[in-house]
Amino acid sequence: MQLNPYLMFNGQCEAAFKFYEQCLGGKITALMTYAESPDASMTDKMPVEWRHKIMHVGLKIGDQELMGSDNPPGYTETPQGFSVSISLTDPAEAERIFHTLAENGTVRMPLQQTFWAYRFGMLVDQFGIPWMINCDQAA
Repeated sequence: MQLNPYLMFNGQCEAAFKFYEQCLGGKITALMTYAESPDASMTDKMPVEWRHKIMHVGLKIGDQELMGSDNPPGYTETPQGFSVSISLTDPAEAERIFHTLAENGTVRMPLQQTFWAYRFGMLVDQFGIPWMINCDQAA
């Protein structure tokens, strides 16, 4: 079994995943707009201005995959009750990722030492996605 986070956006999916690709050192392996769908009935249901939005994207990061899409108009909800969690062992990389994801976002808990981690922090990025960055005790 493999669990993959699937993030839903309100028109900013492509920008978000290009940002995540750079920030997290991944590679976008799949990208399809609603206009590119082989199911014409799905494309026909989309407003014309929405057809260039992302129907599906996959971002490979190591052996993990982060996926997402733009929700059709009227279906977008504010993310709540979850965070995308990143676990690292390199404090410098944890700092870099945390501060990059926090750009134009909101820090909920600054990256700091806790009783369970050398560094832990929480934020909501500029696209509205909540993240937790956890870095194990430094050797």
